[in-house]
Amino acid sequence: MADDAEFLSRLISFGLSEKEAQLYLHLLKYGPNPPSLLAKSLKTYREDIYRTVSSLIDKGMVNPSIDSPKVYVAVELEIALDAALKKHETELREMERRKQELQEMSKQQHFRPSDEFSTFKILKNTGEVATTAFSTLNSVEKEWIAVVPGIITVFSSLYALEDDKKFLDRGGKIQFITDITYPYVEIIQQHLDLEMEVRHLDKYSGIMFFVFDKKISMTAINIPRKVSLNEPISVLWTDDATYADYLASTFEILWEQAIPAEKRIEELLKESPPQV
Repeated sequence: MADDAEFLSRLISFGLSEKEAQLYLHLLKYGPNPPSLLAKSLKTYREDIYRTVSSLIDKGMVNPSIDSPKVYVAVELEIALDAALKKHETELREMERRKQELQEMSKQQHFRPSDEFSTFKILKNTGEVATTAFSTLNSVEKEWIAVVPGIITVFSSLYALEDDKKFLDRGGKIQFITDITYPYVEIIQQHLDLEMEVRHLDKYSGIMFFVFDKKISMTAINIPRKVSLNEPISVLWTDDATYADYLASTFEILWEQAIPAEKRIEELLKESPPQV
């Protein structure tokens, strides 16, 4: 049977936040529990438990009891995962519908973008960021690079791997840097299997960004706490080539400081080898 760390990793790769995965696993292992005992067992505050449980209820993975005092019950794993999957599918279908509507509207508007001026805009939720990133990727010719936290690699694994594969198949190059911890090992391996170049930078806390062909960039002002297409976020998008070049230079410096992802994964597996 897989150990807890591997099980948590798979839950996170399925779209749960680390806190959601820990709480759901705890309920699966130890059965129904009230908020007070959950807070004590998971070494956190009741308010934090209420927020996490609310999110899991919304995903269809936890149910509250009717009786008092209230306890929370984990939904059977297969049913819970099906519910979470359907939620993601619904969100993606909605994004695709909005994309088609916007494309039709743009044809009617006869937009005339100019290459003479740089433009800037703030993206305010993860769905908007995803739509913009996918649209940008379709126009990228050579490469995209990024410095991102682990939670963004989960988002990429769920929503972007197919587009990334198409980009790589047509000769593109992808490099990114992240802080690789055990819950993200399997997710990073998925990216490596596609022949992306990935490096680990321990406990990196600097600026998070993407750069496409050294022309367009996306810089995160704040990072979402969980994977969802409607999470609030602030991302600066710009086609200012000077700023993109500055970020690309920053990336090159960080790349030299970082270590290959393969080496980091090997270290982590030696520290916490999966059980068979």
